[in-house]
Amino acid sequence: LRAKTSSDIVRYVVNRNINYTNVCSYACSFCAFSKGKLSDDLRGRPYDLALDEIARRTVEAWNRGATEVCLQGGIHPAYTGDTYLTLLRTVKQAAPAMHVHAFSPLEVSHGAQTLGVSLRAFLERLRAEGLGSLPGTAAEILDDEVRERICPDKLDTREWLEVVETAHRVGLRTTATIMFGHVEGPQSWAAHLLHIRDLHERTGGLTEFVPLPFVHMEAPMYLKGGSRRGPTWRETLLMHAVARLVLHPLVTNIQASWVKLGPAGVARVLNAGVNDCGGTLMNESISRAAGTQHGQELPPERMEELIRGAGRVPRQRTTLYRDVAADRYRQSFGAPALASVVLTPLRRPAARSSQPAH
Repeated sequence: LRAKTSSDIVRYVVNRNINYTNVCSYACSFCAFSKGKLSDDLRGRPYDLALDEIARRTVEAWNRGATEVCLQGGIHPAYTGDTYLTLLRTVKQAAPAMHVHAFSPLEVSHGAQTLGVSLRAFLERLRAEGLGSLPGTAAEILDDEVRERICPDKLDTREWLEVVETAHRVGLRTTATIMFGHVEGPQSWAAHLLHIRDLHERTGGLTEFVPLPFVHMEAPMYLKGGSRRGPTWRETLLMHAVARLVLHPLVTNIQASWVKLGPAGVARVLNAGVNDCGGTLMNESISRAAGTQHGQELPPERMEELIRGAGRVPRQRTTLYRDVAADRYRQSFGAPALASVVLTPLRRPAARSSQPAH
């Protein structure tokens, strides 16, 4: 079925993740990334990136051949919708041609609420400022009984779907994800996949579906004995394969997360319905905080070697699944080493200036 849909081509995108803060007012029991003010005893100290550091990373990514910057972070209690608009402007001013793939449905909801505007109005403002697409993260499992256990203060299933559908209605494409292998089971997986299928039938706005195996090592709920050690390998293979079957012929791209699976795991799921390897990333903080050890970057040279080694044909793409320009493709190879990142320590909310939205 995969071969019929996408032949032997496996796509990937050269991008950079920028996680702009790990301060978060939510208490998701699976998350080892977010750090509140009093949690210095956990891995990593609280940070809130300076705008000039975000701009520097953007320019560096562009010079290394990237076509996308992905912006996500915790729900910092001092952030408003204006903050997200400022983050977006910062990237677009630093590299006007860079595609900005940014802001989870939870961040969009938070931004709209803090400005007192509708989801549609806020998404239209983001799009007008240059937002290109949204990551369909914060989905976890679209089953409210499970969400009550792992993220009770987060968006519920209906709210998550509403944000994503509204984004599609204003002309913004999104991805969709599932995080599996913690406290849920096959019935929840099935419900989640059907929610995603129904959403895409209504809007046609999804670019890809990304299964994300739960990483347990530093997850609070695992450390407290409240979850599994992630999915079995058989479950992981089946999630990718069944997603291909359930979402066919609507969602044509099934993506493997090399950060979660590792290169060897990706090579195996390429024979289980997968036709996309996601991004090269350059930096990756969220899975690493949870305990993965597959690195922060898989450069184009290694990505294409991995794909060819699985007997498939690599093709570099843009966020929206177009082929990249020849000059960007050439520039992405032989890129210089990344400069050290600067994690700006947590500071007073007033330290982050926010331009008024227009």
